Amino acid sequence: MKLDENKLKTFLERGVENIYPNKEFVAKKIKEGEKLTMYLGIDPTGPLHIGHGISLLKLKQFQDLGHKVIILIGDFTARIGDPTGKDQARKPLTSEEVLENAKLYKEQISKILNFNGDNPVEIKFNSEWLSKMTFEEVLGGLSHLTVDQMLKRDMFQKRQEEGRPIYLHEFMYPFLQGIDSVYMEVDGEIGGNDQTFNMLVGRDLLKILKNKDKFVVAMRLLTDSTGKKMGKTEGNSVSLADSPDEMYGKIMSWRDEMIADALELCTTVSDDDVLKIKKDISSDNNKKQHKMFLAKKIVEIYFGERAAIEAENNFENIFSKKNIPEEILTVPRDSYLSNTLIKYGLVDSKSEFRRLLSDGAIKILGEEEIVLEEDLIPNKEIVLKVGKKRFIKIK
Repeated sequence: MKLDENKLKTFLERGVENIYPNKEFVAKKIKEGEKLTMYLGIDPTGPLHIGHGISLLKLKQFQDLGHKVIILIGDFTARIGDPTGKDQARKPLTSEEVLENAKLYKEQISKILNFNGDNPVEIKFNSEWLSKMTFEEVLGGLSHLTVDQMLKRDMFQKRQEEGRPIYLHEFMYPFLQGIDSVYMEVDGEIGGNDQTFNMLVGRDLLKILKNKDKFVVAMRLLTDSTGKKMGKTEGNSVSLADSPDEMYGKIMSWRDEMIADALELCTTVSDDDVLKIKKDISSDNNKKQHKMFLAKKIVEIYFGERAAIEAENNFENIFSKKNIPEEILTVPRDSYLSNTLIKYGLVDSKSEFRRLLSDGAIKILGEEEIVLEEDLIPNKEIVLKVGKKRFIKIK
């Protein structure tokens, strides 16, 4: 198959933070014509989210170039928990919890990657080899890593400064992820740039133990306006298990400055169109329309064009036509509505809540407005209008 230079350029550059050892190394490997293998490791500690989708879309580009993709389910490593970016140790998971989390992964991943045909995606589980390692093998592998390497990691330095404990099993995590590369003898690995350290440990171990050079593709992260990555740990993720309406609505709640990055990272919109929209946004033009375009394109990837159109129409009917702001405060269900509104500053006191209630000034918004008549604990996601200009979504 003749190499498409434009597709290669997109693979090497779009949304990429860094490539190790360098872009030229990977380009040369691909141009040599040998079928390469790259993998994405996913620890099933919860549902897949749109952050995973960034790497999946990059893997789709790799698969379309004719190369092999492996999705590695970290059913063993998930029981330890990746310490990346954490200021305290993760709660260990049982094998039952891990398998339950992984149930829908193939169905969700198949929305992007091809599991059929001449070049299907392969799914592996790292318990296949990690659970069988002897203590002697573990010690032999660890002899190639140093404590100093681990302590240079930002998260561990921060914990030391704050007097928080660092557990020995957390030191083991990069080693175990590195062993994945060794056992599969892959050519490359992909992940978010917060996984760079772990992926490079695998590169080192593969070179030491198998004399094979692995390339690493570190993707840019989608971050919110505070610089936090959009992910399950931060509680601000868009889950791939969300309904089309939920996904569309969550994306419409993103701040305007996220639109351009999200178009590049989370959609297949052409590079030329992304560049045009970036210029338009920088001129303060059509931000709402661009955000709606973004939301529609993302929903389209996971649910199809028809579902995306319906989600857009539903959002317009419920939000835009009722003058609900796009960047609405969204909070988890806590207890009674009165307590939630006081907690998040929409009302000052129980007495103000009761007064607004009696005046018919608290409404549940949907296809129809419903005047709230009593305090309650919501049993589903609702959007409340409090008075004339205060809005809140309760998950």
